[in-house]
Amino acid sequence: MRRKDKETTDRPIIDNVLSTASICRLAMVDRGELCLISVNRGYRDGALYVRSASAGRKIDVLCRHPRVCFEIESSAVITQHAEPCHWGTKARSIVGYGSVEIISDCEKKRHGLDIIMAQHGKTGPNRYDEKQLLAVVILRVAIESITCKQLGHWDEGAPHQAAEPARASGASGSL
Repeated sequence: MRRKDKETTDRPIIDNVLSTASICRLAMVDRGELCLISVNRGYRDGALYVRSASAGRKIDVLCRHPRVCFEIESSAVITQHAEPCHWGTKARSIVGYGSVEIISDCEKKRHGLDIIMAQHGKTGPNRYDEKQLLAVVILRVAIESITCKQLGHWDEGAPHQAAEPARASGASGSL
């Protein structure tokens, strides 16, 4: 990361972003072209878990080249100021790299789906329709490296809360 002053290596902050942020994008290389998709995911024990159809372009690409880059971001808030060049953003984001394992074993799929469901607020025990369970796979992204960027001023007592945008007097307009 070029701007080391924006990087955070604070593990609780990184884990919080991985565990609570709702936006995740997965980048792959498909025959020399970049392919970027948004995914729902869960995080646990150094890995991301993504639900996927068992066939299609994504699976074809990952079977040929399982290396991925991912980006996860917290809710961004634009901070306004009376002077346009002083506007900013308050956000946290992670860029990471890893390799994908395609999981097709039903018990392991249930485990991955439970992690994804818990990430979004549904704790078990969960029951999955067997037909639907057979139609999906779980992509387990073993995280090999990450960097976490933190923009804006944060109250470290509440790292998961996004603050309201700061507005200087006389500030108006939009991006």
